[in-house]
Amino acid sequence: MGEEHNHSHSHKSTKAVVNRLSRAIGHLEAVKKMVEEGRDCSEVLVQVSAVKSAINNIGKIILQDHIENCVVDAVETGDKKVLTDLNQAIDKFMK
Repeated sequence: MGEEHNHSHSHKSTKAVVNRLSRAIGHLEAVKKMVEEGRDCSEVLVQVSAVKSAINNIGKIILQDHIENCVVDAVETGDKKVLTDLNQAIDKFMK
C-alpha cells in the first residue's frame, strides 16, 4: 500500500486504534442496517456523522503517533523524505 521506510513502526497506540476501528466498523454496520430497514433519513445522517467523527479521531491518533515516533526517529537519522510523506498524508487526510 505505501512505500517502505527505514524507521520503526512500533506505536504505543496500536491497540487503542484497533479497538476504535472495531467500534467504528460496528457502528457503520448498524448504520447500514438502519438504511436497509428504511429508518428516518435524519436519524441515519446523524449516525453517519458520528461514524465520520470517529474515523477522524482515529486518524488524529494515528497522525499524533506517527509524528511522535516515525517522524522524530526519521529526523534524528537524517531521513528528510518522511517530512514530504507526512505533508502528503496530511493533505489526503484533510480532504
